[in-house]
Amino acid sequence: MNPDMKLSGLCAVTLDDPLLPRLSALVKAALDGGAPYVQYRNKSATSALRRAQAAEMLRICRAAGAKLIINDDVWLAVEIGADGAHIGRDDAPGGSLDAARDALGPKRILGVSCYNEIALGEQAAAAGADYLAFGSVFPSRTKPGAVRAPLELLGEARRRFGLPVAAIGGITLDNAQQVIDAGADMIAVVSDLFDAMDIKKRAETYQRLFAPGSRGSRGKPAN
Repeated sequence: MNPDMKLSGLCAVTLDDPLLPRLSALVKAALDGGAPYVQYRNKSATSALRRAQAAEMLRICRAAGAKLIINDDVWLAVEIGADGAHIGRDDAPGGSLDAARDALGPKRILGVSCYNEIALGEQAAAAGADYLAFGSVFPSRTKPGAVRAPLELLGEARRRFGLPVAAIGGITLDNAQQVIDAGADMIAVVSDLFDAMDIKKRAETYQRLFAPGSRGSRGKPAN
């Protein structure tokens, strides 16, 4: 992990939208609301569309001072100069988290999905991950069949590994505070953000949960 990285706040995870102008407008609204991270994710796109969309996401993230993380594709992150990559169980180059860390280099973010397994967090931490993601913490509309991760796992992972922890899956404004209080440094949101009537306002409300003095900014150790 890069000790200079301070990872905290809302991560806006993109929809599987084939229309680049619409996707850009949705993400820009989240960025206008203060989202510090965007995770570009499109499972249904061709490689050419993924590259075009990722490059545009990087452009608008740069303009907003936010960071772009590419889901499941380390090499695309490196190719376009994104800020990092988020990988799951089968997404590391050659199946190796060490190879993913080497490919990204020391200055890019490496996030790793640990699902509901603390052992996967241990492997990711040993390989130099910058944050560990657990979930689904609630039933998810985006991934209805995803394994469920208990909220207690968030705090346990932070205490054990000393790394920022991201929570994903079914997070809404109604339960986000509960997730942050349980130990999440970052919350990854898809539906409750991008289905909102006012995406900018929804992002602002999420981000306020992490503001100094809010309940969500409770006693976090330095990373």
